[in-house]
Amino acid sequence: MAEVKVLIEGYARETKTGWEASSTVTLIKDSGKNIIVDPGINRKLLLNRLEEEKLQPKDIDIVFLTHYHPDHALLAGIFENSLVADGETIYEKDKETFYKGVIPGTNLTAIKTPGHAYEHFSLLAETKEGKIVVAGDVFWWTEDQEQKIDIDQDDPFAKDKTALVKSRRELLRIADLIIPGHGKTFCSTSGTSNF
Repeated sequence: MAEVKVLIEGYARETKTGWEASSTVTLIKDSGKNIIVDPGINRKLLLNRLEEEKLQPKDIDIVFLTHYHPDHALLAGIFENSLVADGETIYEKDKETFYKGVIPGTNLTAIKTPGHAYEHFSLLAETKEGKIVVAGDVFWWTEDQEQKIDIDQDDPFAKDKTALVKSRRELLRIADLIIPGHGKTFCSTSGTSNF
């Protein structure tokens, strides 16, 4: 069984000239490996949270990217010894290996969840608490939004709204807990924070 811990709760604030945002950063321990999902963009905060876990970037085996937006993916490069995985490819320095479903060497399943981005994947972990999905930006909220489940909620960055709604429905169907790209972890059946 995997262990899942949110290291950084993602935040998103609209400013007069754009956005201030960094993704939720999740640490998963599975099959003897340390996996970071979406390392985000806030380097100082990430390094502090790793230190609190008695970890350094060299201790991370795999970095999983739900998608390639900078607020989720920018810090992947600080994990120089890690494999980097997206939903279909594992990168080991300049070597690419393709896979489907379960990330090799783990029990974690990559689930295709397009809509916010065409290449978007979410990551499913089986834990003692149930099925936890790290959803990236399938679900996300700004700091001033009420966090409630609304599969039709507008996403100003969505590439395909129809696909996004389908992805949201699928994750709500399979997950017990959902870790959004920005906002609090919530119970998929009630929409309330429960983790």
